[in-house]
Amino acid sequence: MGLQPSPSCDTQSGRKAVAHSKFRIPDSKFLCFEVCVCLAVAAPPLDAQLTGSARTALAIVEDARTRQPVLDVGVDDFVVQEDAESREILSVRVADYPVVLIIDTGGSSDDLPLVQKAAKRFVERLGSQRPIAIGTLSSPTLLAGFEAGRTEVFSKLDELAATPPAGNSVQHTARLATGTLASAGSLFSSIVILVASPGDGIGHGAAVAEVPDATASVAASGAILYVVAMRPPRSNATKSEWSGEAALRALTEQSRGQFVTIYTAASYEAALDRIAERLASELLIEYLVPQQSRAKDVKVGVRLPGARVRGLGVAPR
Repeated sequence: MGLQPSPSCDTQSGRKAVAHSKFRIPDSKFLCFEVCVCLAVAAPPLDAQLTGSARTALAIVEDARTRQPVLDVGVDDFVVQEDAESREILSVRVADYPVVLIIDTGGSSDDLPLVQKAAKRFVERLGSQRPIAIGTLSSPTLLAGFEAGRTEVFSKLDELAATPPAGNSVQHTARLATGTLASAGSLFSSIVILVASPGDGIGHGAAVAEVPDATASVAASGAILYVVAMRPPRSNATKSEWSGEAALRALTEQSRGQFVTIYTAASYEAALDRIAERLASELLIEYLVPQQSRAKDVKVGVRLPGARVRGLGVAPR
């Protein structure tokens, strides 16, 4: 079960190779990429402000054969081009953008302890430096904001109790989460939603009407949406509920995230481990661009034999 499409890779033996990721920037409302690299406007350092502006790429470097992430890289290991013009790379660092974790407490009370255990492990794996907010699909939606320490976050997770199926749909909650993310003022962010309710947490009747607004909110925030939904092997969900699920899958793809289906509560941990691994492997690559330039035909390459670049977007366009 992969979290991303397979990117193109071009390596040559006998000399330093450069593997490129090419981005297409369409004129549509939402970005569409050949691979998963995400770029957004960064606040440039002082020297960049004097000569130009900066953009920041969110990218993953991995071994093309093993698909294992490569984190031991620096400024000199990357090549960035826009419209065939090389850009000066300013910095490379491990990404630490904020994450909102939303938990559906409307499933079976017997499953909730496994959900809590998986959520706590996920928070631990993200490390103490990354801002994390947690909430539920029920009210109150937000339980702990980014200012909360890890002790408070774990306490809130321990206090979760089973509730009736959520009154808010996943789409509606994702839209609310973008407001929380806006307060963090980060270039990049992720929303991770754990769905346990059979059908109601996905569609809840209003899904189709909410999708345009939710999609616009998620796209405008730049958040990457992940959904882990537990479903019985043979669902009794109605057609409208499944249509809501299809729309939610499309929303996760639009945001360059992923919709993951699991069949037992014990699988939440493995699914969240995969997401945590991806988040931990992401790099921020800041590079200098001319003032008021537009990102066009952007290519990011790495000077490591046998390596390739994956990433997640580009802005400003």
